[in-house]
Amino acid sequence: MTSIHLIDDASAPAIGDIRAAGDGDVICVRSAATSRRDFPRYWEAVGVALVRGAVVRVMNREEI
Repeated sequence: MTSIHLIDDASAPAIGDIRAAGDGDVICVRSAATSRRDFPRYWEAVGVALVRGAVVRVMNREEI
C-alpha cells in the first residue's frame, strides 16, 4: 500500500513511521521543515526510508 508522508514546520508523522517507510511510499519534505528543532532526527529517518526504497521529494514551493 502506498503512503504519502509530509514533513513541514507545523506537522509531521511519527519519526518511526518515516523510518519504516519503504518501497511504494513517498516522503515529501518542505523546505520549512528545516526550522523544526527535531529536523536532524527526521532527516536521518528519511535517509533510512530512502535506502528501504521510498521516494523522497524535497519541495520548495510545489504542492503535493
